[in-house]
Amino acid sequence: MFKIKEDVDKHAEIMSKIMKVDVEIVDSQMNLISGKFNRYAYTKEDGTVFIGCVYEEVISTGEKQIIMNPGIHPLCQKCAQKDICEEKFEMSAPIKLKDQVIGVIGFVCYTDEQFDYIQTNLEVFMEFLDQMTGLISLKAAEMMESIRMQGMVNLMNTIVDRIDDGVMIFDKEGKLHRINAGAREILQLEDMSMDEIDIDLKKTDGQIMGMDEYNVSVMEKEYALVGSYFEIHNKTYDCAFIFKDVNTIKASARKFMTSYEKIGVTRLLGRSVQMEKLKERIKQVASTTSSVMISGESGTGKELVARALHEESERYNEPFVAINCGAIPENLLESELFGYVKGAFTGADPRGKMGKFELAHKGTLFLDEIGDMPIHIQVKLLRVLEEREIVKLGETKPIKIDVRVVAATNKNLEEMIGEKAFREDLFYRLNVIPIKTIPLRKREGDVRLLSDYFVNRYAGIFKKKIKDIEPSFWECLEKYDWPGNVRELQNTMEYVINLIKSRDILNEQVLPEKIRKNESVLLDDDYNLEYMEAEYIRKALDKYGHDGPSKKIVAEKLGIGIATLYRKMKKYEMDEEYA
Repeated sequence: MFKIKEDVDKHAEIMSKIMKVDVEIVDSQMNLISGKFNRYAYTKEDGTVFIGCVYEEVISTGEKQIIMNPGIHPLCQKCAQKDICEEKFEMSAPIKLKDQVIGVIGFVCYTDEQFDYIQTNLEVFMEFLDQMTGLISLKAAEMMESIRMQGMVNLMNTIVDRIDDGVMIFDKEGKLHRINAGAREILQLEDMSMDEIDIDLKKTDGQIMGMDEYNVSVMEKEYALVGSYFEIHNKTYDCAFIFKDVNTIKASARKFMTSYEKIGVTRLLGRSVQMEKLKERIKQVASTTSSVMISGESGTGKELVARALHEESERYNEPFVAINCGAIPENLLESELFGYVKGAFTGADPRGKMGKFELAHKGTLFLDEIGDMPIHIQVKLLRVLEEREIVKLGETKPIKIDVRVVAATNKNLEEMIGEKAFREDLFYRLNVIPIKTIPLRKREGDVRLLSDYFVNRYAGIFKKKIKDIEPSFWECLEKYDWPGNVRELQNTMEYVINLIKSRDILNEQVLPEKIRKNESVLLDDDYNLEYMEAEYIRKALDKYGHDGPSKKIVAEKLGIGIATLYRKMKKYEMDEEYA
């Protein structure tokens, strides 16, 4: 209570004058805090004022004590000074902070005149005593709260100075009261004093990762921030604004939501001449920013090629974002690509959402199954590719983007253009650099290499040991046409390792029946008559050759004209392969 001594002295003087008695105020350790008393107050050898045993009782019990007969009262018998006690009356009351006694107020009479005055007004003085203890308790509580709040302020200031986020604290009048080093760095205010800083902070409708977006004007410079407001219950401060630079938070979102696994051409397994040419082509075009169209049959690794393009480029440290245009419902594909702000449509996330283009900023966006993209979204995609900016759903302000687009398809887009199912202008915008993946049947020697890789991989995953592999196992695999390409081969090896026992020998009997009988085309329900026709044309070209005279023989053997053969070769994308 020494921290409120000045206020306690005032209360003691008021009580002494009104009640015409001596007043003593002590703390819970029996230290005298204040007093208005006469020559009868006793002094100890160390010079401190002697306080009677009654106060000890009040402190220990928390109860008020009224002593009508000092000196002979049971409490006074404990007192070492009872033989020289000249008090006529004593009344003591506890000073409490919540339920804890923090001190005592004592009224003491030494004269008959004082005693008579107290007795005449006892009830009034008892109520007055209760009021005064309440006032002192309130002052003590205020002091404790002030100390607590100051401690919180000191702690807050320490934390504010050490966090990387920007922090600005404003007072009740909205004036900037404190700004930490993180905020100074983001807003480029390192060398400016607090009084020089003029800030205009405006909230927008956007949100990123649960934080609101703000436009901030500082010293005639504009900044885009994301952050949150927090109220501060303090006499001085009103609120704190904790924020990050919007580009930093977007980078964090991209890192969280995208894949950074490095692939590169070294992860494109295969040593065939065809695969080596594909790898060389990837390295050749990886460094450009032009759009790439990857075409080829299902299961030939179009996404792996797209990843290799990204990893071999100067964008390898930036995001690679993939989206399958055929796997997302048409009504959601637009919002997935371009994003939206809160309230853009019914059912939208109230926080808004970043689209794949925005997530892929400075990196690569892979549009798989581009042939399944609806026409109306193709129009918007073309605009993005030409203007290099997107507009979120529910927003009007465009956002500049730097994204390399790589598309992929297993469909004949030129044929779809003739059927008005794909836009010709978009095709040419995407097909700046065409790359064709190689069917597994055309990759000489790679079937065995890939099979060996997948066998070892799944043996490790399923904790099985292979005792030996017979030649018949490899012979069956190499004779099969693999219409499902590498994906089918991988699934077959997983099937084989799942079914065998540990330390088994791999031979043709562990393979699926259609592979043993080489019935890839006829027994696979996923392939229609066009696929079968293309396969027979390929087999004929492989058997009779593909120069001019050989093609005439192929046409005769197939029972079609030479012009029809050339037309069908173009339809099935064989014209370059068998040029």
